[in-house]
Amino acid sequence: QVQLVESGGGLVQPGGSLTLSCVASGFTFSTVAMSWYRQPPGKGRELVATITSVGGITVYADSVKGRFTISRDMAKNTAYLQMNSLKPEDTAVYYCNAKRTRLPRLEVWGQGTPVTVSS
Repeated sequence: QVQLVESGGGLVQPGGSLTLSCVASGFTFSTVAMSWYRQPPGKGRELVATITSVGGITVYADSVKGRFTISRDMAKNTAYLQMNSLKPEDTAVYYCNAKRTRLPRLEVWGQGTPVTVSS
């Protein structure tokens, strides 16, 4: 069964840190790009960070550059989002995404994990 399962969200104070995890199953993890998206309350979903399948190239939204780090462990079929120096505006539901653009195409979403940054 093709799926992504996120974990690690929660409540954290401003300036704090959290690490989100996304475990993949049912497909070949090394062939997909992994991304984290987020959806703040009352707003649309936005791309936070991506790591490619080949070369591990990373791309970040300007709002999180220097604070967030995306990584992947091929042996564990897991992607991570390390979030440091968290701000209240980082409050959102965070979603993991797997995407393969070459054939056979594939796109999978996780169920989301909530992150709340508040004192």
